[in-house]
Amino acid sequence: MAATPADGKTDPPVLSQASGSAARTSTGLAAYTGNWGYEEAAHLLRRTLFGPTQSQIEAVAQMGLNSAIGLLTAPMTAPSPPLNSRFANDPDVPIGSSWVDAPLSNGVNGYRKNSLIAWWTGLMIDQGLNLREKMTLFWHNHFATELDTYTDARFGYKHLALLQAHALGNFKTLVEEITIDPAMLRYLNGNENIVGRANENYGRELLELFSIGKGPQIGPGNYTTYTEQDVIEAAKVLTGWIDRVDRSGPNANVRSEFIAQRHDTTSKQFSAAFNSQTITNNGADEYKDLIAMIFSQIETAKHICRKLYRFFVYYTIDTQVEQDVIAPLATILVNNNYEIKPVLEVLFKSEHFFDSLNQGCIIKNPVDFSISLLRQFEVEIPDAATNLEGQYLLWLGVAEAAAAQQMSLLNPPNVAGWPAYYQEPQFHEGWISSATLNARADFAKAMVLKGVGNRRGEMIVDPLAFIQLVSDPYDPNVVVGEWVKLLFPQPITQSQLDFLKEALIPGLPDYEWTIEYGDFILDPNNPNLRDSIIAKLRALLDTITAMAEYYLS
Repeated sequence: MAATPADGKTDPPVLSQASGSAARTSTGLAAYTGNWGYEEAAHLLRRTLFGPTQSQIEAVAQMGLNSAIGLLTAPMTAPSPPLNSRFANDPDVPIGSSWVDAPLSNGVNGYRKNSLIAWWTGLMIDQGLNLREKMTLFWHNHFATELDTYTDARFGYKHLALLQAHALGNFKTLVEEITIDPAMLRYLNGNENIVGRANENYGRELLELFSIGKGPQIGPGNYTTYTEQDVIEAAKVLTGWIDRVDRSGPNANVRSEFIAQRHDTTSKQFSAAFNSQTITNNGADEYKDLIAMIFSQIETAKHICRKLYRFFVYYTIDTQVEQDVIAPLATILVNNNYEIKPVLEVLFKSEHFFDSLNQGCIIKNPVDFSISLLRQFEVEIPDAATNLEGQYLLWLGVAEAAAAQQMSLLNPPNVAGWPAYYQEPQFHEGWISSATLNARADFAKAMVLKGVGNRRGEMIVDPLAFIQLVSDPYDPNVVVGEWVKLLFPQPITQSQLDFLKEALIPGLPDYEWTIEYGDFILDPNNPNLRDSIIAKLRALLDTITAMAEYYLS
């Protein structure tokens, strides 16, 4: 069990070790030396971005694997903070200004929470050729917190900014900073952890979920990698920290603070899992001693490498993958002092990552599905200069579409994150159910056929703009083939291609499309010709986005 039942955050068991013995693949971390072209570039970008555009895939195919990895992992400047896009009743923040350092007056936190969710969604949509936002989502799932629990949007912004700043940085440093992050202190009751009344919630999750992971239970309260006594001792180490925020004055100044009188100064004795180490009183830095002890264990490196693998490659970790992928990645992580970037560089350049069995085999999570649809179809969203309110509302609409598919940004279901990344045996297959399948289909159909919007704007796929990406739009076979190549992660059969062409020109020979499209190009303002072409293209796109292959990455 993880958090105590009283806090409402009890999480299910988490799979942390290799599962199964039959080898699914035989490849390891040797450098990939196979073909490099559109298909390989598309696979790399589908896994590292939210829906690569055609121009991005073509650019990466030209530049090569090493240059692409260099771009994907390059440092980025911190994004500008979220804004008040439309709420005129905030006495401290005019429309167009940021609220992240403003006091919290009555009635404003709700719009700020929506602003935060919309802002992060917008960063994912406008991600560029960089891994930061995909890694931010990874860390958000790993260090799961719920905005609806800690409530203050300013805490949520500070938490997200922390994840973004360390997205490709040092894992150990990130764990140190997360441990005293104000949102985490509130979420897992670290602010209630006082000498003589130690609260075990964060200490338990630090061990079970955030760092070393729970190994097989080998005795009462003994999980191989740590024991129940270690949880108790860790909680004592972590006493004394509280969250602070100024509730008046010009700045909110969200921060954490160490109160020496609340800290347990006794010596903390850990189990044989940690070589019976003792941590003595070190005041405000004592939590770093705890983390250093945890990170001295190789299983900490293996645990995070397994989670990276399940997020970016595949959910099954069999004996072969554990031996040939996870263990060497963990060694790389330790040898690089827990820097994440070198691990991802090796993984993304490996023959295992480009193994045919690891391509097109993951069901897109709802955020990836929803944002990919906008990005790959290059759907236009208003810019901030002309329609700030519409921009934020439409960003929020995308996040709400993902929430309807059971992936609510900033509000994962529990401290373990989304079950698709830990719940065996389904893992990512759990994204699809009778409820979520309908939500996915409804969002795709609405975007393709009628649009999604509000009083300040609309998002809709523009098939006439999208077909301009096709090398020969006069040939229905080229239209279908190139759209499939962009939108599906694996080739499909000729019968499937024929089925899609039938959706475009039902019962008609190819030349009928050539003639009709040619007539439209000659007379693009003719409403009858225009409407007919749009209707046919929408029918094709509706069919494509309803196929199972479109749901895969």
